[in-house]
Formats: sequence, structure tokens, C-alpha cells
Amino acid sequence: MSTSSTASSQGYLEGARALIGRPADTVPTPALMLDRTVLRENIAEMARRMEPLPAALRPHAKIHKSPEIGRMQLAAGAIGLTTATVWEASAMVAEGISQILVCNQVVGEVKIAELARIAGIAEIIVLVESGFNADRLALAARRAGSEIGVLVELDIGLHRAGVRGAESAIDLARHVEDSEGLRLRGVLGYEGHCMLEPDRELRVSKAQDAAAELIDLADRCDRAGLSTEIVAAGGLGTWDITGANPRITEIHAGSYVFMDAFHRRLVPGFEPALSVLTTVTSRNGDIAVVDGGRKSIGFDRAMPEPLGIKGGIHFVHGEYSLHEEHALIALEDEPDIDVGDTVRLMPGYAPTTVNLYDCYFVIEDELVADVWPVRARYGAGTVEVGE
Repeated sequence: MSTSSTASSQGYLEGARALIGRPADTVPTPALMLDRTVLRENIAEMARRMEPLPAALRPHAKIHKSPEIGRMQLAAGAIGLTTATVWEASAMVAEGISQILVCNQVVGEVKIAELARIAGIAEIIVLVESGFNADRLALAARRAGSEIGVLVELDIGLHRAGVRGAESAIDLARHVEDSEGLRLRGVLGYEGHCMLEPDRELRVSKAQDAAAELIDLADRCDRAGLSTEIVAAGGLGTWDITGANPRITEIHAGSYVFMDAFHRRLVPGFEPALSVLTTVTSRNGDIAVVDGGRKSIGFDRAMPEPLGIKGGIHFVHGEYSLHEEHALIALEDEPDIDVGDTVRLMPGYAPTTVNLYDCYFVIEDELVADVWPVRARYGAGTVEVGE
């Protein structure tokens, strides 16, 4: 983040904190609202669900980008946090969270140098799928005097990243084990192609088939004398399928903390803790216009849904009326909603919503109880890299 961006963000946070103690519906809109009571309940519910399973939970912090929420998850029994980027990992480490899996390949000199730096002050694990990347990670670790933990990623059906084939994965695992500065911790496979399957029976079958490929790799590694301390997989859509396999050591579900319109249909039993507060700017008949649109709320895979009132995003001429700065809500028997009133919208997709904001307004008893910054929305190097 540039110096000017940092100063602007800090000024924004100072202004936001001035609203602590005020009624929630007086916050300038659109605003990111977080119900702390529901958040706690969702975290406790996931801990309860995980308790009988053999796998541990290392929840994905890309969902919330918040050390405050991360600490709550750790207090509820999580074994660490998962991040999508080195910058998220760096932000968590800076706040004292010391067990991080960067569930991605980290490529590029500045990002690799930052990974090596934080590996000197925290337990850092990263994914690799190529010897090229492993060599650069090892070089950076040696320069920093640190050790980077490594999981070899196997493509188990998503076809996004990961080594294609168990034999190539074993060759890479041997390469990692022989690389000074790296420590082989195990293997990972992400069954993301199963995660979104709405048919529960089919989702179970596909997830079990994907896990079988990963377990076959783990078994081969064992026979080759290669570490399988960690055999990782799983997200929210398959938490109870993959997590029930005794060979899987950890899963990385994360969206349970907030819930949204998309994930709520996949995994019921969690309540929406996250919302976007909007203001009604116009009303004509049963159509209310609010000041929150595509630039202020995630709509990946599902439309936002109003909370506390009857209605939904207006659908007309074959498309939803979610515009850049406005959303049109088709109200159902809501005569009292008028210009100046506030409406909360549950995001269609929570992670992309969070990334649009600098902070959460944390709500308890309909008052602003706190303001938590959203961390690591931008990448910035903090170390000098070698020649």
C-alpha cells in the first residue's frame, strides 16, 4: 500500500471510530456491518461440528481479512489460519498470529522475499507445484535465514493448480526435501470442483473420489519415506465429507463465519453475520432504490438478499436490477419503508464484499460497538530483495 493510501485508510478508520456508541442505522451508507453476537455463534457452531471429526480446522482468513476474527477462530480450537496471499499472511503475523498456511503458490521476487521474512518469525507453510518455484523459495529462505514449510499440491480435479499426477508429485516432494531452506510438511489437494455441487449425493461422491487421489499420493509418499505430517483438503462445501476421512489431517472452511446468500444454500445452520447497510433513496410503488450496488456488495453466484424485510432484488427484462451504485428492491407488503430508511443486504458472496471496504462496523444490540480494519486488501513489499 502506498504512503498516501495508508494515510487515507487511517483517516477513514479514525472517522469510523468516532461513530462507536451510536445507533447502527446512523452509519453513513453503504457500510459493512458485522453482528458480533452472530459471528460468535457461527464460530462456536463450526467448532461444535468439527469436534467429532478426525480432521482439524485451519479456517480460511481470505474470507474476513481480519486478525480480530482470526483470533476468535483460534480461541475456538482452530489449529492456525489459512490465507490466499502472502500479504494476508503478513498482516496476520504482524498481529501475533503465528501459524499460517498460504494456500497458494507464491511467485515473484518481492512476494517470495516477504514470505521468507515472515517465516523467520512465524510458522509459515506454502504450496508448491514446480521445482522452479521451490528453488526460488529455498534461495529466499536461505538469504533470510529462515525455513519455509511446504505442501506439494496435487490437482485432484479442479484443474486450476497443482501437479498433474502422483509420480510427478512424488518427484517434486523429493526435490523439496533435498532443498536447504525448505521443509516438506506433506501434501494438499483442493476439491473445488465438488464444492459448488448443489446435489448433496453427487457432491459426496465427487468429493470422496477426489480425496482418494490425494490419499493415494500420501500413501505413496509414506512408502517413499517422505513426510505426510499434513494431508490437507476441503472447504465449507465439503467440510463434513472430506473432514470425516481419517487420512485427512486438516480442512480449510471459512465462509461459515459470515454466511451469505450463496453458501447458506449449500451449508445450512449458520446465520448471516455480515451485511451491507444501505439507505433508501427513492420509492415508487413496491420498488425501493437503495444506495448500494455492484461497487459495494459481492454478487458472485447469488444475488444479495434484504434482511429483516420482505422482498428481493428486482428482476425485470431478464436481469437483476443491481447497478453500480444502486439496487432496486421489489418489496412485498412493506408499506412503511420510505426514503431515508435503512435496509441491510446479505451479500450474495461475502469474501468479495469484504474486499470492497476498509473496515467493519461491529454491531451489538443495534449499536456500533467497535470498528475493525480490513487488512491486506493491497500488496506491498516490506523487505529488500537480493540481486
